[in-house]
Amino acid sequence: MSELTTLESLLEMGFERNRAEKAVANTGNQGIEQAMDWLMEHENDPDIDEPYVPPVGSVLGGENSQSTTEQPSLADTAEGTAGGDGEFDDDMTGRVPMTEEEKLEQVKRLEELMRVKQAERRERERAEELEREKMRRKQGQELQQIRQKLQDDDMKKLADQRRREKMEDKLARQRVKDKIARDREERAQKFGGGGTPSTAASSQPAQPSPSSPTSHGPPPTKKEYDESRIQVRLLDGSTITAVFKAQEPLAAVRVYVQVNGNTPEGQDFTLISPYPRHVYTDLDMEKPLKELGLVPSAVLVVTKK
Repeated sequence: MSELTTLESLLEMGFERNRAEKAVANTGNQGIEQAMDWLMEHENDPDIDEPYVPPVGSVLGGENSQSTTEQPSLADTAEGTAGGDGEFDDDMTGRVPMTEEEKLEQVKRLEELMRVKQAERRERERAEELEREKMRRKQGQELQQIRQKLQDDDMKKLADQRRREKMEDKLARQRVKDKIARDREERAQKFGGGGTPSTAASSQPAQPSPSSPTSHGPPPTKKEYDESRIQVRLLDGSTITAVFKAQEPLAAVRVYVQVNGNTPEGQDFTLISPYPRHVYTDLDMEKPLKELGLVPSAVLVVTKK
């Protein structure tokens, strides 16, 4: 049984002649499998249906041809066979024409081969898509882990800083208590029994009542605040409020705004005091709220940097 040429096989399978000729030429007429692979890979090319102009000496269908129009079509071959001009076909092609049954059998075999090729290509594309999806998920997980680690590190630094500030505040309160205790002892020693009886008796009517100890005690001290209530106005006009220790740095307020202020990711911002207007710099972030005059309460505004 004679075999169909690659070009004839593609035409029998329903491919357009222009695409079939391109497939045969671009695969060097190496066989039907290579030609089908080329057609499946290039079926979506924008120029796939442009007229094919074969170079001089190209091989299509197993014969040297100078132009596409000079090649006899499969229908012409069939007509020559039906007309009884078999000797002419044998002289021109050098092969015995195939019967219709043989053609159908070979076409079926080639169509089955093409289905196998298409199934293999779909499986390969599905595997590649799964691999790309795995890579995207892996990269997303790594990015999430990096973000979580940075956030954990920031929270850890802030927690350590707050612990140090609480310890310093505790020591400061203890020093104040010790000083108050020493002052009381000194006042008790000074006013409790240092004069003679006569002097004490003569001066007794003139002593002020217990309700007015201000004549002998030190002047009242200014109230010390250990907390500050900070209200922050965000970029969208909304506000958030939180209470911080007076010894906490301004950086603690900035971190609180980053976590709770719905600030767009990657958006840098600056804190300012509206009245009196003051723009806080990076050096100010390390200073305590008390030193910056933000105790016992203050209003800050978030602006884009």
